[in-house]
Amino acid sequence: LDVKCFFGTIRAVADHDGALEVFAISQRYQEQELERALHAAPRKILRVGATKTIGDYILPPAICSFVRVPEHELQFTVDNTTRLLGQLEAGQLDFVVVEGIFDKRRYDSFLLREEPYIGICAAGHRFAGRRVSPEELLTETLLLREPGSGTRSILERELMQVSYSTAAFSRTICISSFPVIRALTAANCGISFLYEAVVRGSPEIGSFTCPPLTGRHELNVVFLQHTGAGSLAREFVAPVME
Repeated sequence: LDVKCFFGTIRAVADHDGALEVFAISQRYQEQELERALHAAPRKILRVGATKTIGDYILPPAICSFVRVPEHELQFTVDNTTRLLGQLEAGQLDFVVVEGIFDKRRYDSFLLREEPYIGICAAGHRFAGRRVSPEELLTETLLLREPGSGTRSILERELMQVSYSTAAFSRTICISSFPVIRALTAANCGISFLYEAVVRGSPEIGSFTCPPLTGRHELNVVFLQHTGAGSLAREFVAPVME
């Protein structure tokens, strides 16, 4: 161990706000990976996390491609962005794929692809197929994902751009399940905002645009700095990258 080099690295990262903490988290992950490699059977084991949109509707082809190899083992977690990042920092996941907002200074990442973020309503709703103003939305019941969800964070951020919040809607219903949101929307019990992949091929659901609330947003692969997880992540997600 080159002590001077080690402490030189510590001093360098300490010059940046929060960088020492990020470095320590990364080093813990590296130590855990070395321990796993020393005691593991000759298999390739990945621990991957994804938000619900990505895990349920976008990554399945990548998962299938990976697990077709007999020597591959996978631990796959679907959760919201906040909890996934916490598991990443705790060393419980190798990388995560998220559609939510995260601190790009704290992690390394790369773009998986961009996905349309749309408004949805019942197929026969007055909004279906239209461009709608933010003011028109406010008389509607809003079906909203739980706090910590990337889908919800994007909507809250864009509403702030037009000086509104979710509290401006006549009623909000918080639901953590996409199938339930889809069912309620199809039954004309409210409107929602989510990624197009969730409702693609669903004729009972209509869509609308409402700039700046709707548009294209990034889906990102996120991993700890100063680790080799990026190469593992690129290989895993290759089947679904644009």
